[in-house]
Amino acid sequence: MNKLLNKSMRAFVLYAGMVLACSIPAYYAIIDFIWEHELKEHNRIVSATTRQNLQALSLTDKELAESVALWNKLQPETQLQPVAALRPDSTYNIYRKNKYIPAKGWDRFQGLVTYFTIHGKVFRLTQESNMEESYETIIAIGGVTFIFFLILLGGLIFINRKISEKLWRPFYNSLQKIQSFDLHQQHAIQFEKNGIEEFETLNHHLEKLIAGNIAVYKQQKEFTQNASHELQTPLSIVKFKLDLLHQSKPVTNEQSALIDEAHQSLSKVTRINKNLLLLAKIENSQFSGKATIHLSMLLENHLSLLEDFVDDKQLQLVTHIAPDVIISGNKVLVEILLTNLIMNAVRHSNFKDTVIITLKEGLLEISNTGAMPLEEKMLFRRFGTSSPNTTGTGLGLAIVRQICHLHGWQESYRFENGLHLFTIAWASSK
Repeated sequence: MNKLLNKSMRAFVLYAGMVLACSIPAYYAIIDFIWEHELKEHNRIVSATTRQNLQALSLTDKELAESVALWNKLQPETQLQPVAALRPDSTYNIYRKNKYIPAKGWDRFQGLVTYFTIHGKVFRLTQESNMEESYETIIAIGGVTFIFFLILLGGLIFINRKISEKLWRPFYNSLQKIQSFDLHQQHAIQFEKNGIEEFETLNHHLEKLIAGNIAVYKQQKEFTQNASHELQTPLSIVKFKLDLLHQSKPVTNEQSALIDEAHQSLSKVTRINKNLLLLAKIENSQFSGKATIHLSMLLENHLSLLEDFVDDKQLQLVTHIAPDVIISGNKVLVEILLTNLIMNAVRHSNFKDTVIITLKEGLLEISNTGAMPLEEKMLFRRFGTSSPNTTGTGLGLAIVRQICHLHGWQESYRFENGLHLFTIAWASSK
């Protein structure tokens, strides 16, 4: 993802580069035009001066011929020749190999052909000027322009970045506080005063929004905790009464079946109530004690305790457990996490399916076969995966998420090669 400042700066640099690219041919055309115009003027002035000087001399025909021949030798870039008649002036451009410096290659010349009379005789004067210097001038000006353009662009970028950082500092301060906000800690955010109307308005509404969320969260948590506590006694009484009713005589088969169904539903409600109480305790940080846990040994012990559930479905259990994986955490919560993840894989596996458990440094992965991926957004939410067709409470993975959040671990789910993979990752100590 790109930062806001970088996106605006990229557009500015792109625009400046386009302007520079367009200015290069413009510089070339303008300088070449000016240079060509000046050379035309130069040739006209030289031709006019030559004509006036020759016309002012009082020479005989022989002296004039000798002077013209001498002129042509001394001024090789010009040619003064007698012709039959006067014609209009004309200009031309020509490329000619440099006969004085062959290594230089071809040079560009601009010529002016003008006609005039000397003592009644018509002469043609050809005046040429080398235009090669125009390219050198264009290159020099282009290079200097490019250097100053880079200096200007670098300065603008630096100034813009410094100004933008100062202007946007209140926004980033607010963003940092929002990112560090944890609803479970229930600490309201106090934004600093910055004197900018837009940011002050934003911070004010954010404070109201966060305070409202904290209040609603407190009410929901208190309701869940109180309701769970209050339900414990009635649930125990109902279970006790059902046991008495089942033991009373006489009880028909139909009545016994109804009592068993009520018992099953009551057991599920009891488990939900216990899980809600457990979530409330985790959120209230009542499991704050941490110890060093030999996770490899703890996982193997759990697998041995859950063998009956695995054998009941004749599941193929494949384990890859690295020895001596040590973590730091609350042992009770880690045991609950392992139980919930393994039972989730067992409960949602079909008869004779495969369950794979992998443990290595920094990673625990439990997978089971499946036909299609699950809805990841709903997996770790409370009652997100509960359904009438399962005996689960819909709170197991929610408890896993809270335990991971308490320990600073990262839970995740993905579906690959027909397997549901649940992963718990933590910072390895090695």
